[in-house]
Amino acid sequence: MVRRLKDRGLRVSLWINPYIAQRSVLFEEGRRLGYLLKRPDGSVWQWDLWQAGMAIVDFTNPAATAWFRSKLQVLTDLGVDCFKTDFGERIPAEDVVWFDGSDPGRMHNYYPHLYNRAVFDLLTEQRGDGDAVLFARSATVGGQQFPVHWGGDCESTFEAMAESLRGGLSLASSGFGYWSHDIGGFEGTPDAAVFKRWVPFGLLSSHSRLHGSSSYRVPWAFDEEAVGVLRKFTKLKLSLMPYLAAAAEEAHTAGTPMMRPMVLEFPADPGVAYLERQYMLGPDLLVAPVMSQDGEVRFYLPDGNWTHLLTGERVAGSRWVTETHGFDSLPVLVREGAVIAVGAVDDRPDYDWADGVELRWFAPSEGQSRRIGLPGPGGATVATIEVTLTDGRPVARVLEGTCDRFTVTVV
Repeated sequence: MVRRLKDRGLRVSLWINPYIAQRSVLFEEGRRLGYLLKRPDGSVWQWDLWQAGMAIVDFTNPAATAWFRSKLQVLTDLGVDCFKTDFGERIPAEDVVWFDGSDPGRMHNYYPHLYNRAVFDLLTEQRGDGDAVLFARSATVGGQQFPVHWGGDCESTFEAMAESLRGGLSLASSGFGYWSHDIGGFEGTPDAAVFKRWVPFGLLSSHSRLHGSSSYRVPWAFDEEAVGVLRKFTKLKLSLMPYLAAAAEEAHTAGTPMMRPMVLEFPADPGVAYLERQYMLGPDLLVAPVMSQDGEVRFYLPDGNWTHLLTGERVAGSRWVTETHGFDSLPVLVREGAVIAVGAVDDRPDYDWADGVELRWFAPSEGQSRRIGLPGPGGATVATIEVTLTDGRPVARVLEGTCDRFTVTVV
């Protein structure tokens, strides 16, 4: 099966957790080797929360870590590219003894760091620095080294959609460069309106995933309009890959998150201090997800002239704005003077982002110059282009690297 998926150009991620059920064939092996968390009397600590009689792998034991990794390596040898490292929280803070003698209270929070590091290190060895990636649920300080993280199990409501964004912005403020969430929510089944509003938000996040507990989050399970909404914003995201890849590289090298709280991008503007229903995607795109049945959304624009990415409409800043949007729209506004690199492909993410790229320059002023770096397949810049508005027309030149096919459009 993995080979068939790989032959179609797909990458494969598998779900895992650090718990071992008592009836698993690995339980007795882990118990015999001393690789499972123990009680003070030397017996294996067990719980019935998620799996009957489940035990926890003791990652403070180097041999246990190597044993756990060896089980995953069987899968990477088959071609698996990524692991969704679920759980890792609710670690007991008392009545346990760790292999290295760690304080149980400290390990309650530190355990997910050891768990995710063990898996990420394996993927780094197997796939290389540029291709190692997780889809992790739990984290602590330092967890940003092992991306990507998602927001956990939220409800399938507009309220939970707002809560998810609030949590994601909090995570970004804590130094995490990438973040995802379950489109439509996880618990229960969203109604069609919630799903269709969540889709643009999910696809205008650093990483996007359709996922839920009680039903498949496929758009045709809701209505035909949902299919069109998902198609539209999937194509938009894929066309924005040159811009998004550059933002991802900035997150990697400089630590600036892809999805940014407004206060991070506009620290001198007192109007943005407590905004939690909008964000900057990269340095130049303001996104305000619609979280209402009727499509009404209220958001704040910092100083300057902003341009709706989807319609080209200009909007003055330094004020609150209220708009009403259909399911196939939401406020995505471009900062004045920004250059947004739009790719030539909109049906897959892994293409040559610089080849045939269109540089859309929004509301430039006469004599203004901007430099933009174009990312290559690995994320690093392959060409730097400078654009200058001279006599109302854009003049471009390649300063570094090579880019033979590109256009500049003033919007």
